[in-house]
Amino acid sequence: MKLLAGVRVLDLSRMLAGPYGSMLLADMGAEVIKVEEPDGGDPMRVMGPPFLPDGASAYFLSINRNKKSVAIDLTRPDGQAAFLDLARAADVVWENFRPGIMERLGCDPARLLALNPRLVICSISAYGQDGPYRDWPAFDLALQAMGGAMSLTGEPGGRPVRMGLPMGDLAGGMFGAFAVAGALFRRERTGRGGLVDLSLLDAQVSLLTYIAQYFWTDGRVPGRMGSAHTSVVPYQALATRDGHLIVAVFAEKFWAGFCRALERPAWRDDPRFADNRARVAHRDALLPLIEAVVPARTTDEWLKRLHAEGVPAAPILAVDQVLADPQVQLRRMVVSMPHPGLGEIPTLGTPLKVDGAMDLEVAPPPRLGEHTDAVLAALAGYGVERLAALRASGAIA
Repeated sequence: MKLLAGVRVLDLSRMLAGPYGSMLLADMGAEVIKVEEPDGGDPMRVMGPPFLPDGASAYFLSINRNKKSVAIDLTRPDGQAAFLDLARAADVVWENFRPGIMERLGCDPARLLALNPRLVICSISAYGQDGPYRDWPAFDLALQAMGGAMSLTGEPGGRPVRMGLPMGDLAGGMFGAFAVAGALFRRERTGRGGLVDLSLLDAQVSLLTYIAQYFWTDGRVPGRMGSAHTSVVPYQALATRDGHLIVAVFAEKFWAGFCRALERPAWRDDPRFADNRARVAHRDALLPLIEAVVPARTTDEWLKRLHAEGVPAAPILAVDQVLADPQVQLRRMVVSMPHPGLGEIPTLGTPLKVDGAMDLEVAPPPRLGEHTDAVLAALAGYGVERLAALRASGAIA
């Protein structure tokens, strides 16, 4: 069953955070209507390289499945009027303009809620709808920088590094979808919509979790530790004969098995390594010992030995290996998507499995304005003559 079946979302968002979050809503069954400028649409339509053989952007393809496209010029009064007619019939308006842009377009939250009090409006912005940074432009890199992630990522003594995954954007999309689902639940109980003010910086700060609490507890400013952990040893990547793996001795019960797997029983009796607190205190003594042993065997050999002892360990996989991994394939995290002109192409599945199944229909991203007439006719009741007049004026495409 589609969790959000029957929910209509007007998606005004661009770039990554917004379209990713609205795709999550679409994956859960919402009807997501991507409202784009007639002249070019979402700039991500031409983001690249790489591009598909038909010239389409792989970036755009990755975050816009299962959506419809309506091309409306919101800078024109008749285009604004058409959007407001759609808002009357919608459940959610989802946007990630800079603060103040919706007001300039005549589609500010107060006006939208006056037209449709049941509407849930999610406004995603870099720094929020208020505050001294309100009008600053930002992309993922800036949010990782200002939210603390870059100060924590990289090797000790090295320069700041951004996370390989664009979590400044992705976290905002996930929090936004989560918030919209919660607001829709509240509406079912109260009949009232409302405004979600979601700041990407807020989202990054919230992800600091225990790292922030550590600082408040001991006053030490956390820094870069590579793949290691402040509070656990050993917990990091290790070089093997043919690659790398990670070990995570996160509970005391795993330490004895780790020593057996590495054939170093004496470490168990060494008072410097007696428990995790002692191992953290003597990190600089223990890690060189471990790093001298692990290169003697291959990754697969170590995984067999560590898993036989019940020790958490895993290989470090490159993206091609992840996508071909049998567990990933079994869980349908790689699925097939029909594409006009290209046939079936691979795309990512959804981690949401409900009632033991993944209820995901995969439709390719829409062409710009592909559903303009159908959506305006169905939701706003526009007839052929009205549509023709709007198209002639340039308000729609």
